[in-house]
Amino acid sequence: MAAVLVGQFHARDAEGRVYSVHEFQESTPSHDGLAGSEPVTTYKLAIGDRVNKLDDNEFVLVQSGVTLTREPETNVAS
Repeated sequence: MAAVLVGQFHARDAEGRVYSVHEFQESTPSHDGLAGSEPVTTYKLAIGDRVNKLDDNEFVLVQSGVTLTREPETNVAS
């Protein structure tokens, strides 16, 4: 199974700490060795801790159970 980084974003916990979350898509091989049909999306902190998605903007750290809220994306004009 190969994982490809497809995105990243910041999320904040209840105390205001900011975490960098990376979004990966993993290809799942089929039984005959060919590429599977549906990629699996997984989330990890930049330091490698696993993150589970609860809904579009809510996540939870697997190891500690800390809930994270996705920060809204900001457009910076140049």
